[in-house]
Amino acid sequence: MAAEVLVPLLFFAVVAGLLVLIVAAFVLRRYLLSREFGTFDCSLRRPASGHSAGGWMVGVGRYESDRLDWFRIFAMSPRPRRSFVRARLVILDRREPQGSEAYSVVPGSLIVRCAYGSAVLELAMSELAYSGFATWLESAPPGQGVNVA
Repeated sequence: MAAEVLVPLLFFAVVAGLLVLIVAAFVLRRYLLSREFGTFDCSLRRPASGHSAGGWMVGVGRYESDRLDWFRIFAMSPRPRRSFVRARLVILDRREPQGSEAYSVVPGSLIVRCAYGSAVLELAMSELAYSGFATWLESAPPGQGVNVA
């Protein structure tokens, strides 16, 4: 009779332990991504297919000298999901979230529409992050000659 009670309890204990480990792994990954210099919360909207835009993916952006790396929050990969070469990324406009977008992005975010080569993508970030993003795009990468008066 004791085995009848212990087996289900052991099963639930193992399942609960696995859930705690998975959550801890996500929290640790998020911590490791955000502690590096040049990271900011940044949601990405998948490129539009047909007449409608894709859904928002929550993530973290990280500046590198020649590119912007974007990591999904709910993934375990140490590699960025997308990388955008700085020279090909251009800000087209920015706006406040409209309609249901306000529920899909972090409150207080701006929607920044960018051209990346021939593709158009949207990033959602805070105003402070937008200021840093615009400044990063306008500044010259290290090692390139810039005419400064």
